[in-house]
Amino acid sequence: PHPNIFYFPELCSDNEFSVTFLLLAAFGINSILYQRGIYPSETFTRVQKYGLTLLVTTDLELIKYLNNVVEQLKDWLYKCSVQKLVVVISNIESGEVLERWQFDIECDKTAKDDSAPREKSQKAIQDEIRSVIRQITATVTFLPLLEVSCSFDLLIYTDKDLVVPEKWEESGPQFITNSEEVRLRSFTTTIHKVNSMVAYKIPVND
Repeated sequence: PHPNIFYFPELCSDNEFSVTFLLLAAFGINSILYQRGIYPSETFTRVQKYGLTLLVTTDLELIKYLNNVVEQLKDWLYKCSVQKLVVVISNIESGEVLERWQFDIECDKTAKDDSAPREKSQKAIQDEIRSVIRQITATVTFLPLLEVSCSFDLLIYTDKDLVVPEKWEESGPQFITNSEEVRLRSFTTTIHKVNSMVAYKIPVND
């Protein structure tokens, strides 16, 4: 992908099982970063893609980073090697984890090699992604305000025997102490089932 343009996976029926999650990851991460104010709102733009109106970043460094993540995810998803994707939001000054957006992936490896035609339509994929993005947007109404400057990390849980690129680092789970959890909508493709949730730190009353 071009380094100055946010990468959009193509909706192709022969790799529907990975494309749906790639789209959710790409759009979901952008939505979380926008809705939670991790990057300034003026660094996002609205685009029409796959019948959806979506917010995507115009920050060049973030575009480069997310494009690399999406490209790597595409390969790992095809191999059914990804177990979960986690967006971690932390206090920049203290490093304390404040939110943890988790997408658990169940993959049917026996179905991956099945040559039977995929039945799921592009409209069904779009509808599921639209529903998840709407839920991400709706969570802002009950999540505590982030009143400190925050950064984010992406954690990808993979099979233990997977070869990881040199520039990628191993990380701990970065759990939240004293947290609440909210389950979001799950969805399925012909190969994957994805369960989503967000955990957030319970505010301490002074």
